[in-house]
Amino acid sequence: MAREQLPSENSHAEYMVSPRRQSSIGAAITFVVIVISVIFVMSVTFRVENITVIGNSHYTADEIINAIDIEEGDNLFFFDRFSAVTRVFAKLPYVSEVQIERALPDKVIIRVTESNAVAYLKLGNELWTMDEKCKILGKAAEGEEGTLIPVVGFDAGTLFINETINTASGEQRTVAYLKEILNQILDRELAYQVTKIDISNTNNVKIHYGGRYTIALGDPYATEYKFSMVVNAISKLKEGDIGIIDVTDGRTVKFSPY
Repeated sequence: MAREQLPSENSHAEYMVSPRRQSSIGAAITFVVIVISVIFVMSVTFRVENITVIGNSHYTADEIINAIDIEEGDNLFFFDRFSAVTRVFAKLPYVSEVQIERALPDKVIIRVTESNAVAYLKLGNELWTMDEKCKILGKAAEGEEGTLIPVVGFDAGTLFINETINTASGEQRTVAYLKEILNQILDRELAYQVTKIDISNTNNVKIHYGGRYTIALGDPYATEYKFSMVVNAISKLKEGDIGIIDVTDGRTVKFSPY
């Protein structure tokens, strides 16, 4: 007579879920529910209601907001600030720095630092403006060249807006020297008197100043010290003095009347 086989203890255990496993599954489900709830609350609660732009002068607040591509109703937490900053630099060449700050619960603050046109290059019949970092900002507006420093003798390659100027040959020495000159001019508040920078020969750069002096700057050696000597010399020259201020050797300053 056949006997009915009963399940063993081991086979019975295969169909049971341990209390520890039940607890783990419950905790995972609870965590997922909490995450979904938090995301839902964030998506419906933290909406942009107020956008403030600080530090802009060349561009309007609307131009900057449109470039960033943010508007009222956007979610503060899911807004991609990195992509927004990249868009600003691509669309608005006068912007040199931008910070996007979230102020809970509903405010965005956009802090902008803009570049200022300092000088320009003439290519054909077009005037191209640049900042002190030699970044091309665009074509000069009508009459704008009167407030900027003309740079002559620069053999430019192809110019691209929002990029540093380059030479036709691709060498960087001239660009680096011009950048240093422009920074020294700005740092020493000389821009309003500089009427031309002649960089046709990087070993014999000349700066025309105030309709009275030609500054023989020479090569890219000890540029900062040369400018300190120039400023000191100008402070000691008399009102009627007209001539050449020569600091080409980088050690001494010589004045030769015209």
